[in-house]
Amino acid sequence: MHDIRAIRETPDAFDAALARRGLAPVSSEILALDESRRAKISAAEEAQAARNAASKEVGAAKARGDEAEFERLRALVAEKKDEIARLDDEAKAEDRRLQDMLMGLPNLPLADVPDGADEADNVERHRWGTPPDLGFAAKEHYQLPGVAAGMDFETAAKLSGARFVVLKGAVARIHRALAQFMLDTHVTENGLTEVNAPVLVREEMMYGTGQLPKFGEDSYQTREGWWLIPTSEVTLTNTVNDTLLDEADLPRRMTAHSLCFRSEAGSAGRDTAGMLRQHQFEKVEMVSIVHPDQGLDELDRMTRCAEGILEKLGLPYRTVVLCTGDMGFGARRTHDLEVWLPGQATYREISSVSYCGDFQARRMNARFRPAGGGKPDHVHTLNGSGLAVGRCLIAVLENGQREDGSVALPKALTPWLGGKTLLTVEGELA
Repeated sequence: MHDIRAIRETPDAFDAALARRGLAPVSSEILALDESRRAKISAAEEAQAARNAASKEVGAAKARGDEAEFERLRALVAEKKDEIARLDDEAKAEDRRLQDMLMGLPNLPLADVPDGADEADNVERHRWGTPPDLGFAAKEHYQLPGVAAGMDFETAAKLSGARFVVLKGAVARIHRALAQFMLDTHVTENGLTEVNAPVLVREEMMYGTGQLPKFGEDSYQTREGWWLIPTSEVTLTNTVNDTLLDEADLPRRMTAHSLCFRSEAGSAGRDTAGMLRQHQFEKVEMVSIVHPDQGLDELDRMTRCAEGILEKLGLPYRTVVLCTGDMGFGARRTHDLEVWLPGQATYREISSVSYCGDFQARRMNARFRPAGGGKPDHVHTLNGSGLAVGRCLIAVLENGQREDGSVALPKALTPWLGGKTLLTVEGELA
């Protein structure tokens, strides 16, 4: 959420930043509502002062037998009481409207974020590895003979419908090994604290990280009112919801492996084959809660954590800076990691690492107490995939494929696969 004081001070700059996201100016509407709200609050305070003064004089008028003055003052007290109630109600209604407006506006891009309309305008930042020359026509993951026995879309469709998959046998074990490898790397090498948190959250938690109110159709809600998390960014970031930390508690770095649920409401007809885009999937998430001065350095650190996973697995990738038109709602700057998929002969997103500034912290009321004293300030938050497990499985299978349909597996996974290094044509580990 945005700081109303900053909009008051620099309305033109606020509108200019929104324009970079393709949005019309709104500062005049926000400030008019804010001014009206504050005027009503001020009028209510004046009416309360007048009521208090009249209340004190009522007894005096009664004592000296001035019945006319007594009745006038008593009527004034009642009138001011009604006026205060009306002004309070109007101010609260306008405050709700103001909060709704601010909640619905995306974060402002940093000055160095490239301008653009969509993913075609993203800017490549870094590239690692060379796409393999397989020497034969590459297959997509679901077409590989060694994968077919362990990736069952037909049964999943019977159980749950489209965009689900049942993983079995060796493929399921590789999927699990990837998640364990990622978690262990983040904990032992990258210094993140492992967290196992709920996948059902209260509605206010979805507001806190920005999934609500604008993107409710992208997620699932239960009859009881809980929401299924689209990513454990929601739970990890909200661990500091309505919390006042000490500066010494920062940075707070966390990672979690969780189920994630997305309706994919805006992706009808896209990536319907295979398991690239699913309603239910698994992800290893990274979240950092930091001092405002540490935000951009932390973005680079988290990006390197995600890149390091791909490098250990030997998967070619590129890192891009998202343009203003492709950046997520809550981000000020985002680095996307795109892994090479031979079956599609292109790079596809496998991680987004985003710096949110104080945008989420204001929605959550997450602050810290400066070590040297002074007024509490909002923390800054970051989140990123480290990595999407299913998409990583796809990349491992496609980049390791052999002409006979077997798959050579990354050496980095050997400790989690009992020393096995190959997925055979029959779908067994060897």
